[in-house]
Amino acid sequence: MESMSRPVVRLVGQGIRYATKLRGGGSAFPGLVMEKLHPNFVAQELAKLPHGVVVVSGTNGKTTTTKMVVQLLESQGLKVFTNRTGSNFVRGVAAALLGEMSLTGKLDADIAVLELDEAHAVHFVRMVKPRYSLLLNVLRDQLDRFGEIDTTCRMLASVAGATTGTVVLNREDPRILSLAENLLEGTKTSYFGLSDKLRVLFPSDDQMRLGPDGKAQVVSRPQRPAAAVTLKDFKGTQATFDLDGQEVQGTINLYGVYNIFNAAAAIALTRAVMGEKLKTDQLLAELEHITPAFGRGETLTVKGQTLQLLLVKNPSGFRLSLASADARDYSTMITINDAYADGRDVSWLWDVDFHSLINGGVSMVSGVRAYDMALRLEHDEVPVEAVNEDLEQALATFITRSQGRPMRIFCTYTAMLAIRKELAKITDVEAIS
Repeated sequence: MESMSRPVVRLVGQGIRYATKLRGGGSAFPGLVMEKLHPNFVAQELAKLPHGVVVVSGTNGKTTTTKMVVQLLESQGLKVFTNRTGSNFVRGVAAALLGEMSLTGKLDADIAVLELDEAHAVHFVRMVKPRYSLLLNVLRDQLDRFGEIDTTCRMLASVAGATTGTVVLNREDPRILSLAENLLEGTKTSYFGLSDKLRVLFPSDDQMRLGPDGKAQVVSRPQRPAAAVTLKDFKGTQATFDLDGQEVQGTINLYGVYNIFNAAAAIALTRAVMGEKLKTDQLLAELEHITPAFGRGETLTVKGQTLQLLLVKNPSGFRLSLASADARDYSTMITINDAYADGRDVSWLWDVDFHSLINGGVSMVSGVRAYDMALRLEHDEVPVEAVNEDLEQALATFITRSQGRPMRIFCTYTAMLAIRKELAKITDVEAIS
């Protein structure tokens, strides 16, 4: 195999990619083959892109923000390559490249936008220096995998330090803000942020303290630099941004207040790439057409009613999901697993305030850690109708008992994958591989 030429190795990889897709899975396996046979494949192919590589990383919001960035850049006329399967490994990027390249080895793209897990991003930027990076936040998330929160920050610092063009930072997160201090000479910084009015809705990890009213309180934060894009206000799906001193409005049809802030991040990155060529009208028009990434507020139709899947993996994300809608308007299910991809340590659930569920209650609790979740809800006096560790049974019961009400399911990552698999048996579910 070592004697194969690089074009032959690529064709072998593409053949494996095609075969695994026919079998319904294994999307990263062809990338693993390329890692072994052609270790420089990803770096060499991405180096050919005229606008370089964008890396999107951070604890919360990577998948949805990456999807936003891709669509906004496409609205500007760029052809964008991205790792649509969501695989955060370098081998996942390699597999995605194999899937997008022609049989002659051509990748029809101007720029790559890649979602990368914090830890995997460190390995990636050793191979490929991104021209742009978008760094969202640092929150407690699967700390049994990544260690202390400052370790996560150091990982993102490696990404920022490897970026050659522009680093786009969340000025509201003090750890992210600190990354501007150690950049390559000549690398620019750009910021996205919030108006003073909205800051209380998005506490950083250090600021998730409850005040007497049960809401997170904004405590001291470092002085903030001027932001290229500021989320000034929003009502429903309508958002108002300050874009380089100009007030603009856009429609964002995504569940969750956090996704409106993600939109500010995506706009800031698009602005950094396009510079003076930015077409603001096209950008704002495209915002309205962005749909949720799988499991991130994804809405399905089940027996004539809507069902939303909401991925939860840390206190901040869960709190913001809960705050995005009135519990009385939904039939609610919570499914918590503790597999490696979810994070083994689920003690973070005790840092989430569940009082907003008291009036609406929870119809079903399921997953490997169902009884841990039920105990947590009992502590906040949230009524729970049923607990069933068997996810297949629990989902069927939940749908039946919802009796025509809109449904929402808060779920950890592996629970979300299992739920989508079950839902695919009874409704249309977009494939993710």
